[in-house]
Amino acid sequence: MYHNVNIIKNKKVIFQNLGLVDYQKAWDYQETLFRGLVEQKLQNRELPDHQQQKTANYLLFCEHPHVYTLGKSGKQEHLLLDAAGLKQKEATYYKINRGGDITYHGPGQLVGYPIFDLDNFFTDIHKYLRYLEEAIILTLQEYGIAAGRIEGMTGVWLDHIDKRSPRKICAIGVKTSRWVTMHGFAFNVNANLAYFNNIIPCGISDKAVTSLDKELGKFVEMKVVAAKVMRHLAAIFEFESIEEMAYEK
Repeated sequence: MYHNVNIIKNKKVIFQNLGLVDYQKAWDYQETLFRGLVEQKLQNRELPDHQQQKTANYLLFCEHPHVYTLGKSGKQEHLLLDAAGLKQKEATYYKINRGGDITYHGPGQLVGYPIFDLDNFFTDIHKYLRYLEEAIILTLQEYGIAAGRIEGMTGVWLDHIDKRSPRKICAIGVKTSRWVTMHGFAFNVNANLAYFNNIIPCGISDKAVTSLDKELGKFVEMKVVAAKVMRHLAAIFEFESIEEMAYEK
């Protein structure tokens, strides 16, 4: 048995912008990429160093139609709508395999799904989460908004120091296996915040949710925000982005 796995690090990331895409379709696509990387790493374990294949990294950006997703550690009662209520709101609901509790995705929200082999970067999940947060924090800085972290609460927050009116602007929830990641972040850019009233976001009942357009008092161009987030992610993770056409929706 060979154990010197993935000795050749690949710092290139294949980027695809999926646009507005159904949550289930995006989830299935993530799963396909995720399983492919895990299977390749398992195959590499059986090979000598010179025969091992470099693993790829992917980064998907998208928006979703109105949808609520519940993580493995979440509680069903944090969704405050029944089936009829979901239909009335034209929203769907999924129990999924990421960490965390319940959250909302919808139009006007930049959703990022990194499917990275962390063996290509570093094998530290806490560092990985902090890096995702940092990309959003630096993006907000460009808009003159001070954001940061609240201890014990993953994600990006405003008024994170004084905590007089703390509010979350970006939620993060991930899954990892054999250091391969999936799921990711949801950054409220021009999101309809009323949809958050139908859940207890991330299981936190005493803190608000906000969005970039609300904080700025004006609409923000999604493409511009996405480009800033991508630039910061590439700088923080020190990767080279290679853009590819998205799969056919």
